[in-house]
Amino acid sequence: MEVSLFPLHTVLYPGGPLPLRIFEKRYLDMISRCMKSDSPFGVLLIKEGSETGTAETCDVGTLAKITDWYQGSDGLLGVTAVGQQRFRVRSVRREDDGLFVGEVDLLPVESVCPLPEKYQPLADILSGVLDDLGRLYEDVDKNYGDAGWISYRYAEILPITPPQKQSCLETDDPIERLESMRAVLETVRF
Repeated sequence: MEVSLFPLHTVLYPGGPLPLRIFEKRYLDMISRCMKSDSPFGVLLIKEGSETGTAETCDVGTLAKITDWYQGSDGLLGVTAVGQQRFRVRSVRREDDGLFVGEVDLLPVESVCPLPEKYQPLADILSGVLDDLGRLYEDVDKNYGDAGWISYRYAEILPITPPQKQSCLETDDPIERLESMRAVLETVRF
């Protein structure tokens, strides 16, 4: 599969929201093409470099589907996307306009993993937190009975480093990912 790539200093997870403010021509054009063709773009974490220049990225990312857009009061395009399926980059080329396009392999879609009873308190806490976060999560499909879904939401909102967030994206076992998020949650002071 070939997909336009959007290197960012953030990690997008399947099922998670991604608010963006678009101002570079290459990304405005990319968003326009994606909206016209109803196709996703790929989000990759930047390891080195910048969002507006050249960047070295991780090899595993997430497809993003645009769900909403608006014109900001400052004239910038605002976009909300939702993470879909994870992918691994096989090769990348740079277009004349500076946009990166990747040949990617889609990674298997994670099956729903029933939440073990011992993790139920994490689901309860998350429910309250997402309600408090308001608009960003109000249109996100919620599945508090799925260990994978819960672990991805914690990885989004907990104050962990970008490499830790990337590690969560690359972890295939939802219980392992949830356990690592539980360990982080125990160190966070509210």
